[in-house]
Amino acid sequence: MSIVDVFMNTIVILAFPSHKEKGPNNTFCLTGFLSKSTMSTQNLKYDGGSFLIDITSTVNYTINIAKKRWRFAYTAIYSRRVMLALAREVISKRNTNTHPYSKLFQTQSSNCSGTLDIIEPLIPQHGTNHYSLVRDVGKARLASMVKDKNLLAFTEFGGVEGVAYILGTIPAKGITGSHDDIAKRIEVFGSNTYQRPPPKVFLSFVVEALNDTTILILLVCAALSLGFGIKEHGPGEGWYEGGSIFLAVFLVVVVTALSNFRQEKQFDKLSKISNNIKVEVVRNERPQQISIFDVLVGDVASLKIGDQIPADGLFISGHSLLVDESSMTGESDHVEIEPSKSPFLLSGAKVVDGYAQMLVTSVGSNTAWGEMMSSITRDTKERTPLQARLDKLTSSIGKVGLTVAFLVLIVLLTRYFTGNTPEVEGNTKFQGSKSDVNDIFNAVVRIVAAAVTIVVVAIPEGLPLAVTLTLAYSMKRMMADQAMVRKLSACETMGSATVICTDKTGTLTLNQMRVTKFWLGVQNVMENFSNAMAPKVLELFHEGVGLNTTGSIYKPSPTSEPEISGSPTEKAILLWAVSDLRMDMDELKRTYEVLHVETFNSEKKRSGVAIRKKTNNTVHVHWKGAAEIILAMCSNYIDNNGIEKSLDEERSKFENIIQGMAASSLRCIAFAYVQISEDIDYNDKEKSHQILIKAGLTLLGIVGLKDPCRPDVKRAVETCKLAGVTIKMITGDNIFTAQAIATECGILDIDGHVNAGEVVEGMEFRNYSEEERMEKVEKIRVMARSSPLDKHLMVQCLKKKGHVVAVTGDGTNDAPALKEADIGLSMGIQGTEVAKESSDIVILDDNFSTVATVLRWGRCVYNNIQKFIQFQLTVNVAALVINFIAAVSSGNVPLTTVQLLWVNLIMDTLGALALATERPTKELMEKKPVGRTEPLITSIMWRNLLAQALYQIAVLLVLQFNGKSIFNVTEKVKDTLIFNTFVLCQVFNEFNSRSMEKLNVFQGLHRNPLFIGIVGITLVLQVVMVELLRKFADTERLTWEQWGICVGIAAVSWPIAWITKLVPVTDKPFFSHVKWVKLLVFKIKHYL
Repeated sequence: MSIVDVFMNTIVILAFPSHKEKGPNNTFCLTGFLSKSTMSTQNLKYDGGSFLIDITSTVNYTINIAKKRWRFAYTAIYSRRVMLALAREVISKRNTNTHPYSKLFQTQSSNCSGTLDIIEPLIPQHGTNHYSLVRDVGKARLASMVKDKNLLAFTEFGGVEGVAYILGTIPAKGITGSHDDIAKRIEVFGSNTYQRPPPKVFLSFVVEALNDTTILILLVCAALSLGFGIKEHGPGEGWYEGGSIFLAVFLVVVVTALSNFRQEKQFDKLSKISNNIKVEVVRNERPQQISIFDVLVGDVASLKIGDQIPADGLFISGHSLLVDESSMTGESDHVEIEPSKSPFLLSGAKVVDGYAQMLVTSVGSNTAWGEMMSSITRDTKERTPLQARLDKLTSSIGKVGLTVAFLVLIVLLTRYFTGNTPEVEGNTKFQGSKSDVNDIFNAVVRIVAAAVTIVVVAIPEGLPLAVTLTLAYSMKRMMADQAMVRKLSACETMGSATVICTDKTGTLTLNQMRVTKFWLGVQNVMENFSNAMAPKVLELFHEGVGLNTTGSIYKPSPTSEPEISGSPTEKAILLWAVSDLRMDMDELKRTYEVLHVETFNSEKKRSGVAIRKKTNNTVHVHWKGAAEIILAMCSNYIDNNGIEKSLDEERSKFENIIQGMAASSLRCIAFAYVQISEDIDYNDKEKSHQILIKAGLTLLGIVGLKDPCRPDVKRAVETCKLAGVTIKMITGDNIFTAQAIATECGILDIDGHVNAGEVVEGMEFRNYSEEERMEKVEKIRVMARSSPLDKHLMVQCLKKKGHVVAVTGDGTNDAPALKEADIGLSMGIQGTEVAKESSDIVILDDNFSTVATVLRWGRCVYNNIQKFIQFQLTVNVAALVINFIAAVSSGNVPLTTVQLLWVNLIMDTLGALALATERPTKELMEKKPVGRTEPLITSIMWRNLLAQALYQIAVLLVLQFNGKSIFNVTEKVKDTLIFNTFVLCQVFNEFNSRSMEKLNVFQGLHRNPLFIGIVGITLVLQVVMVELLRKFADTERLTWEQWGICVGIAAVSWPIAWITKLVPVTDKPFFSHVKWVKLLVFKIKHYL
């Protein structure tokens, strides 16, 4: 049926209502008219108006005779819209045999009581204010079409144009993006967020903390002690010992659970920041960057290499688009996206190659990615390598403590049952059969509880807590210093880094490029670029720059400044073309048709495009890329007059031009073209690739882009070198540019002298044999013209040589090297989502000085944990030896259960918190990096630890055996003196632990108010424990003189530490000497 027939039918309906078709109850049926007159038309294109097709809902428009006028007007308006829409399709001459929406016009014959799925526009369009809601089943159909990759449904919707029409989107302009527009879309389709599984509540962390063997043993002992204590001493005083154990368990569990809970919250916060990806969308014709969470159904999103697809959608336009859907499907093969055969884009997939624009059809939980992520909980039980080593250390110390506790148990039980235990404070002496069973049972329980308490004190429970606190604190501080930690292990591993392989662009440089030099032929054009060349040459430059690019230009008005988006290189070249060459991007797109594109990547270092001029069908192939690569593809060049000349005699001149620009730290980009006349089927992929001729090109010109070095990068490089960390620059730039930048940054000697093997190209390194690579890899300081494969190869070689390697990367192809490295550092600004997901730490400001800051914090984490180990082991060694010797010699344990638990709590929690919050110091960056095989407890730590422990043991044993006579005090006061002196020794030793080698341990103390506060709290709590909680702690009040004596004895630990640090120690691990002695003994036995 022709458009005239449609028009005449419409006139008949409007002019002669008596001729209308009737259904039941005298109702007018619009469906009958449309089903007859419009089914044959097809490919109804959306024109920005307000006509919209509902995909599911049915609307029965019935006309009552009483309201005929209003309904005639209503019918006239919609009939006109249908007519105009069909007329446009006829005029566009794009008719096919079936209507794209024919499956959407559902007619149900029941005496013509049909329904027509026509609804008003979903969102206020450009110039209209009509709305209509799509019901949930409509959203489900759209969502399932993409998730199931249903081509049949895609065809029924009328392709991407039909879906765009349904969603109220103009593909070239996007949605309006007004406040009402956004609000309505969110109301109908939801936002691009998904319901995360509920986070673990605090109680679950408490349960996890309680699920510890030592804690369970303590709880059993606490229950027994509480029961027998109340039975023996009554409820008033009998609960002290058992209650104190319960209190200790409670505090340990709460502090551990609270720390883990806070760490979980911090990870959730970092996860939200990490997931807040920036997406480029087109709204109201303007490209703009928005959060991935703000992407809406109907948005037109731009995709490029390395991007994560922000939502489910359909391919609109683009070239050579390959996506990695392995995160969704598990298939490692890349999926090629085609407009007709495979237009479906899944949320969460990564763009591997090409670029495109997509139409968003589903967001949030309606996408496949959203459904999957809504059911996934993050595993927060990640154990870092250092935590694993500490677990072994804790286990070893626990075994020693268990052995000591068992010996104490045997000794005390033996002394009790042999009648050698004196009757003290109600503890009756064992008298064989005359002893009461309850007394025996109480005594045995008391002995067992004391032995178990020794085990608890021996196990350094504060070590895991110290690691957790240190990592959590450092993560928070690193975030403030522009480094976001994605994996906990990276915090500590970075402190051991021996080599940093860094990119150049954006990391060592500002990534603020601008064109500073332009060579047209052999002529250096200084100014008036557009006037310096013939119109033909200028036109070719417009083609090569404006159409061979992934950037875009938007001008809100003819008089406004252009808004340019894209990579820094693309933006610089486009700005140069617009401002200096007077390029009009919109005119170019109207004049030329893009036939085929080969996108730029870091391996090829070039991009190509085939274009056809619409006026005369002339086909040009344009190439742009690294100057020496493009030059090698050329056989001619064009001068400023537009005359082509042979390159044979001038090639060396161009090579010198490129080298000269590169030596001035310029990035050299060349442009070339060739005209072709072959009639190639551009829809045939195999043939279309042939159109991009790669030889016999004509060189158009060369531009030099300046990217200044960051002002603080030289100091950061020097800091890393001073710390014993080697910096290697790996870049895709020309070898001369790379060498100039490396010299400027301080990676190479400032005098420009370069030793053999220090600067190589990626191809040269790649072509080395395995033996040559292993021999030369440590000498290399700059690798130019490198591919991601070269970077990955270098990382492998360095790791084989025993280095701890950190690598920076920003591209998709950097992912293998980032994963292979010990620490992967991705760039937060220029980095692709693929690179970020492959990395351990994201450098938010893309600055190399932040990399040096991360190195400093990594060393600080490792150093703080070593400080606490030294501090904690001093407590453990002293407590174990004192209690063991006292128990074996006299049968009495000077430190009671309550006191030992108190020391354990104070030293574990407060001590860990104080030492975990120490900030990085300059001295940390003056030491050599810690290697892979370095022991956790160094010889220096053993020296400091043993000196303090031996002093404490000696003093406390003197007090134990001679304290009464020396100070003329009672037994209870003597035990209080021992307890008080022991705690104060730990407080003073806390200061000693601030530095393992530095004599002045008070330096920088004023910058850590938390440390001072914790020491103050410890002293206050100790005074309360001794003076106020006497019954609970089993202590006696001390006089001012006795307090002075305790403080004086404890203060001696400062000069002892000072003297100890003057004693030199070897770099060999402490236990290597023990092994040497064992080996010597073995040899002597062998010879004997």
